[in-house]
Amino acid sequence: MSDIRLVFEPPIGRVVLDRPDRRNAMSGDMWRALELLCAELEARADIAVVVIEGTGGHFCAGADISEFDEAFANLAGAQSYLGSIERALDALSRLDRPTIAKMEGFAIGGGFALSLACDLRFASENVHIAIPPAKLGLLYGAVETRLLVETVGAAVAKDLLFSGRTVRSDEALRLGLINRVAPASELAEAVETLARLWTEHSQGSIRGAKKAVRATLDGNVAQLRSLVEAAAMSGDFLEGRTAFKSKRKPKFTWEG
Repeated sequence: MSDIRLVFEPPIGRVVLDRPDRRNAMSGDMWRALELLCAELEARADIAVVVIEGTGGHFCAGADISEFDEAFANLAGAQSYLGSIERALDALSRLDRPTIAKMEGFAIGGGFALSLACDLRFASENVHIAIPPAKLGLLYGAVETRLLVETVGAAVAKDLLFSGRTVRSDEALRLGLINRVAPASELAEAVETLARLWTEHSQGSIRGAKKAVRATLDGNVAQLRSLVEAAAMSGDFLEGRTAFKSKRKPKFTWEG
């Protein structure tokens, strides 16, 4: 759908939220589409890095509140609506390649959850982050809460969830909500530079590292050990150490 779309610029794929009249607020259709777009991204062997971004000077103002009366009219509707958000965020967080949230303007509620589902968050100096469910009598969703606690810990998560207050770039960086801050005019270049750097490294190592971090958070020691052993036997490791001894740049060939 036009409100959320993929732009392929190999080796980078972009998920573009394009609903500027609503500050890119996520409709139910957009949440459902995001799950499908993640599957499409995984099917593309030519995409090494994924960037999530919004149009119109904003990242995402959250879930579209104008749909709430219908979505939460009864328990079955609420379960369906919340389930679509959970599946979309889970699909994004478990995408097999690295992801960067390019954040500016509003990153509110479910919009900030989109960034939490990414591996890194780059923000402009004008970013506004808030998690306001307490102001509406709601709870942050299951996946959203897990991602928030994994990112900043329980105490900071409670602060943001209890207060619903707005956090700007300096404090967000200090709390670990975002990873880097850049002037708005330099944000795109900063994201592009990092994405291009990642594409120069072993994709087997990068995707393996992403899985290894997830295995660590899940306490899955057996999977973590298996990932490390597989990397030790990989062609990329052979090429990497051969190139190091030969004092040349490695030519990694892993494609997944």
